[in-house]
Amino acid sequence: MKYLLFIIIIFFLISCSRSGEFNNMNKKIRKSAVAGQFYTANKEELKGEMDVYLKMSGNFSINGDIRAIIVPHAGYIYSGQVAVSSFKLVKNKNIKTVFLISNAHVASFNGIAIDDCDVWETPLGQIEVDKEKGELIIKQIGITANFNSDAHKDDHVIEVQLPFLQTILGDGFKIVPILFGNSNQNSYKELAKALSRIITVDDLVVISSDMSHYPSYADANKIDKKTLNIIEEKDIVKLEDHIKDNEKIVPGEETLLCGIDAIKTIIELGKILNWETKILKYANSGDKEIGDKEKVVGYGALVFFKKMNNNKVLSAEQKNELLEIAKNTIKSYALNKTVPKYNVIDERLNINEGAFVTLYKNRQLRGCIGQIIPGDEPLWKVVQNMAVEAAFGDPRFKPVVKEEFDDLDYEISVLSPPEKIDDWRKIELGKHGVIVKKGFKTGVFLPQVAKETGWNLEEFLGNLCTEKAGLNSECFKNDKDVELYNFTAQVFK
Repeated sequence: MKYLLFIIIIFFLISCSRSGEFNNMNKKIRKSAVAGQFYTANKEELKGEMDVYLKMSGNFSINGDIRAIIVPHAGYIYSGQVAVSSFKLVKNKNIKTVFLISNAHVASFNGIAIDDCDVWETPLGQIEVDKEKGELIIKQIGITANFNSDAHKDDHVIEVQLPFLQTILGDGFKIVPILFGNSNQNSYKELAKALSRIITVDDLVVISSDMSHYPSYADANKIDKKTLNIIEEKDIVKLEDHIKDNEKIVPGEETLLCGIDAIKTIIELGKILNWETKILKYANSGDKEIGDKEKVVGYGALVFFKKMNNNKVLSAEQKNELLEIAKNTIKSYALNKTVPKYNVIDERLNINEGAFVTLYKNRQLRGCIGQIIPGDEPLWKVVQNMAVEAAFGDPRFKPVVKEEFDDLDYEISVLSPPEKIDDWRKIELGKHGVIVKKGFKTGVFLPQVAKETGWNLEEFLGNLCTEKAGLNSECFKNDKDVELYNFTAQVFK
C-alpha cells in the first residue's frame, strides 16, 4: 500500500509539471539582480511608486510614431522621474517586442551579448525573451554578436527599465536584452544595420544610459545639455569629439555617456530610418535634496520618432477602418460591456491626434463626444474611446441600446492641433473649428457646425460663447481674458 501511495504521489507531481507553475522548472529565468537596491523589491510598493511617477510627469506631445527612447538607469529615487518622461509616451501602445540596449557595467567581454534566457523576472512578474529576433540579429551581424546570458545576470542597466515597461505596456510584450562589451569601433554600426532590417512598427527600442559621471553640478548642467543637443542633431562624429574634449578638461568628469555604444547605435539607426529626435527632460543627482552637488551623475530623456504630417489626408481605407472601429466598439459595449482589441499597424492611424465621434439617428443628433488636444494615445484608440463616450457617456442622451444599431449613422472628425489666434476675424467659417476659453470655462464648435446652422461668423462665435462656455455672447470681441483657438478637421461618415 505504501508503494502504491508513493507511485500515485510521483504520478501527481509529473502531471503537475506538465502544466501550471511547474512549467517554470523548465524555463531559464533571469532573476532580478538589483530589486531592493535600485528600486523596491516589494510588488505593491513598486506599483505605487510607478503610479506616482506617472502622475508627476509632464505631458509631451510628439507629432509622429514613437520608435525609440533614451532613458537613464540609476536608482529610481534619482532618475525615475526623468525616465518616465520617455516611457509615458508609449503608454498603452501596442508593442510586441522591446529591444533594450546598453553598455555592460559588470561583465567584461568582446562584441555584443544578447541574452538567451526564456524570461526575465521583476517584482511585477515575468517577461518573455524574444529569442527569434535575437537569433535574427546574430545572423545579421555575425561573429561579433552572440548569445551570452552570463553577461546579463548581474547587471542593472537593462533590468531597471523593465518595471517601467511592465507598468506602461501591460502584459504581452517580449524583450531582446542587448549589451555591448569592450568597445568595438564599428559594432554599433553593425547592430544599427541589423535592427533597421528587423524592427517593425510594433517594436520599440529602449536605450539605457546615464550621462555625466562625477563633475560638479554646474559643469554637468552645462556639458550634459550640450551632449543632448548633439544627440538630437544625430551627429556621431561631433559627439565623439565632444566626449573626448570634455573628459580631458572638466574636473571630476569620468565619462559623459556610460552607454555610449548604445547611444551611437540609436543615432545611426535614426539616420538610416530617417527618424526625428526630441529632448524631453534633463536632471542630475544634484537636483535631489540627498544629492551631492560636488559630484553628480546626469540623466537625460529623449525620443526618436517617425515624423508625420498632421494635415495628411486620410485615405478611404483609413477612414473606413476608423469607422469600423467606432461601430464595432459601440456594438460590443452595448451587448456585453467589453471593448474589442485591435492590432492597428497603419502608421497614419497611430499618430497621436484628437478626434470627435458623432452619432446620428434618423438624421438627429444621438451623441457627440471628443478629445481635442492630442494625448498619449494613437488616433485609432482615441476614436475607440470617444465612440464609447458618445454612445454611452453623453449626458444629453440615454445610452445606446442594441435595438438602435440599424438606425445609427457614424461621423468622425479627426482634428489638427489647436492654434491660438489673436484676432477672431481670422477664423474661416466651415474650415475652422473654434475653442473659446476663459479660466475654467471652455467651449468648442467643430467646423461643420457653421455649415449645419447657416450662422455668420459673429453668430457662430456668439453661440459658442453662450451655449458651450456659459460666457457673454460678445466675449470674443471685448474680453481680454478670453482666449480663442482654431483647428481644422477631416470629417467623414
